[in-house]
Amino acid sequence: MKSLKLTCIILLGIVSLATAQTKPAYQLFDNTGKAADYDKMISDLANSDMVFFGEYHNNPISHWLQLEMSKSFYDIKGDKLFFGAEMFENGNQLVLDEYLKGFYTEDKMLPEITQLWSNYKTDYKPLVEFAKEKGLRFIATNIPRRYASMINKKGIEVLKELSPEALAMIGPDLEKHFDPTVKAYAEMADMMGGHIPPNMLNIQTAQAAKDATMAHFSLKNFNKGDFLFHFEGSYHSNYNQGIIWWINKIQPGLNIKSITTVLQSEWDAMSDEEKATIANYTIVVADNMTQTK
Repeated sequence: MKSLKLTCIILLGIVSLATAQTKPAYQLFDNTGKAADYDKMISDLANSDMVFFGEYHNNPISHWLQLEMSKSFYDIKGDKLFFGAEMFENGNQLVLDEYLKGFYTEDKMLPEITQLWSNYKTDYKPLVEFAKEKGLRFIATNIPRRYASMINKKGIEVLKELSPEALAMIGPDLEKHFDPTVKAYAEMADMMGGHIPPNMLNIQTAQAAKDATMAHFSLKNFNKGDFLFHFEGSYHSNYNQGIIWWINKIQPGLNIKSITTVLQSEWDAMSDEEKATIANYTIVVADNMTQTK
């Protein structure tokens, strides 16, 4: 009788475990649409020059995996690994560098960072602290928000009004390569439907200014043999658009790979072609995942 009871308990435990596993926090897929193994993904991505991680800014799975992947990449690349992030404007680079070198404590650093994102402490601080612990570079790649806002308001012609010091904070290839018909920017207009605002070109240019600037500072800080792990909103890198498009335009020939985040409902609605081209790897997260703030 005791043996029968024990067997029943074990079976109930197995059933309970199996039931729990039917609600995974996330699933990982490669660009063939098949389930991907984490370790194999890391090995594949590490065999490149740059990896762009497209996140959903308030998704905790994205942020957890960014940190875990950073640790895995460090085990392979060591001090050749460095980071870049949309979440830091390039005007903050000096403060960020000084903090990483231990010149002052966090409570002195944070007030000096302009436009610090509200979810820094939960989502990006762990990455910065990991870089500090390991002595790795962390590059603030984004355009200062004030200049993106000026372009949004006045268009690309506003660049002629800015000082050399201001222009040094904006990707210098913007005027040369900007093309509103490129997929990433054309889709911005398409999403407006029949309600395209009169300043649509300015809106597209401002978005391109962010991508071009992040591409510029990624390349400026990259040396042969380095490995860049960059964090950005998924719309800045999906389908090899955004930052990746600009890098390939400015300095073709680098081996660039990407990982992105999508909701389960989005993944279910995607075509096989979209799944194959959105990124090298896709993190599929539950629609009702708790969000960070």
